[in-house]
Amino acid sequence: MKKIFYLLMIISLASCCKNKNEGTHEEKKDSIVVDPNNLNVSILIDLSDRIDPGTNPNPTMQYFQRDTEYIKAIEKGFSSHIKSKKIITYDDQMQVFFNPEPSDPKINDFTKSLKVSFNKNTPRDYFDSVDKKYSQLPLNIYQSAIKDGKYVGSDIWEFFKNKVNDYCIKQDKRNILFILTDGYMYHENTRFEEKKDNKQRTSYLTTKLIKANNLTASDFKEVIEKNGYGFVKANEDLSNLEVIVLGINPEKGNPFEEGVIKEYWENWFKEMKIKKYQIKSADLPSNLEPVILKIITGK
Repeated sequence: MKKIFYLLMIISLASCCKNKNEGTHEEKKDSIVVDPNNLNVSILIDLSDRIDPGTNPNPTMQYFQRDTEYIKAIEKGFSSHIKSKKIITYDDQMQVFFNPEPSDPKINDFTKSLKVSFNKNTPRDYFDSVDKKYSQLPLNIYQSAIKDGKYVGSDIWEFFKNKVNDYCIKQDKRNILFILTDGYMYHENTRFEEKKDNKQRTSYLTTKLIKANNLTASDFKEVIEKNGYGFVKANEDLSNLEVIVLGINPEKGNPFEEGVIKEYWENWFKEMKIKKYQIKSADLPSNLEPVILKIITGK
């Protein structure tokens, strides 16, 4: 009887220790506090031939020039937000990404220079250097890509699948990802289809696919829902990431193409549990700048 009693005591003590350790683990896990006042801003640039002024000219303002102005507006909002805080609370960063990386080493060097961060020890004149970088380097990136002419495209789907968590999300910050793209998604390295559960999903979206799926009439939403069209889900839970898509630019000929593109993106974001997102068309920077500033600063 004594042996049984002692055995039960040992089991009970072991169980208590285990629960105590698990409680400590959970407390550490939950101890990360998100400070929405500290920003982690990322910019993903689509360097496909959408930026080529020869292939996709726009006499009002070329698309690569619009992109550079969007980036300036993002930096402006980022810097304005930081300046509104007390220096002791500075803990913010911003960076630019491509996927895949361009082969031109100069472009990659420019990207490294565009990775900036602020903390309580950052000197006040650092703001001027950041303004200068974001005023000059983005244009250099686009000019180099256009001159090179080897448009690597943008594997956005793979970025969300394998990189967005590591590159764009900090657990203790407000995470915002800006994507500069025309809305079409295609890369030869990640082109596949997935048919299951009465859904027909793809990792890509092209104007050819939109036509093939008969998404050329006003009932495109019903057709999408009926057939389960959309992007293959690339991530399970991105609830701590805000995403802003800038530059949606549908090909001419289908008046509903823009609506189809936005429907694909919206449904994709919802499936990945992204709670805050906006999808904006390729408008003049003067029209989009106030929108961008409001998104970042909340004012």
